[in-house]
Amino acid sequence: MRIAIEGLAARHPAAASGSLPALKPLTLTVAPGEQLAIIGPSGAGKTTLLHALACALKPATGRLLLDDIDPWKLPVSQLQTLRGQLFLAPQAPPLPPRQRVITAVLAGRLPRQSLLASMASLFYPSHIPEAQAALEKFGLAGKLWERVDRLSGGERQRVGLARALVSSASLWLVDEPLSSLDPSRAAQAIDTLTRSAREHGATLITSLHQVDVAKRFQRIIGLRDGALQFDLPSTEVTHERLAALYAQHEEELLGATANGEENTAENPHIAPLYCR
Repeated sequence: MRIAIEGLAARHPAAASGSLPALKPLTLTVAPGEQLAIIGPSGAGKTTLLHALACALKPATGRLLLDDIDPWKLPVSQLQTLRGQLFLAPQAPPLPPRQRVITAVLAGRLPRQSLLASMASLFYPSHIPEAQAALEKFGLAGKLWERVDRLSGGERQRVGLARALVSSASLWLVDEPLSSLDPSRAAQAIDTLTRSAREHGATLITSLHQVDVAKRFQRIIGLRDGALQFDLPSTEVTHERLAALYAQHEEELLGATANGEENTAENPHIAPLYCR
């Protein structure tokens, strides 16, 4: 999917109506099938940008074009159809605690299913091999029939990512996919995401705290205080640029944010569910 953003500004998903935009006017283009990482300190506007691209947030100013179509000029029915081509994975996936993992993964197929088929799948899951294959790629082969509330935080996060592999989306938007993963699981998850996106011909945009992982992408966007600081090939993202981007937030650049996989399933993060 081709993306064109023209002077787009947007408010944070949790912001009150009338508040100042968390994302200041931004202009950029993304080619179909391109993969890029968004970095920046907390509060930079990364999550707001992803939700705007997912058509979960209407621009405060400017416009968004997806394959040369302005989503917000479409009739509601067509907008819903377009949203079916977009996959948004929040940092803390909104997985019902008593739901089975297979049901959670197959939720990625909902935009291409009828209401009747969606309801039937709650009781008699279909496409079981497809869900199993997606879980195997994220190291969760034995979790297909587990309940979500019996998973660790890192396992829940990987289940949320596995949804992308069963979806028919042409744009994958992934918010901090490695926040609950240890280094080895993080490497596996990002390799699976990038490889699978190429296999599906999907455009992949992910926000990351881990700068070393972001440098594995060919293109990196740096945000700070809602404004674009740079849009460069990863080879040109120097230590000096990173130091300026994370000034007064050096602990994030140095990896002071938590990066260990959770071992318990209690007290999962609560995340809003943005319906497509």
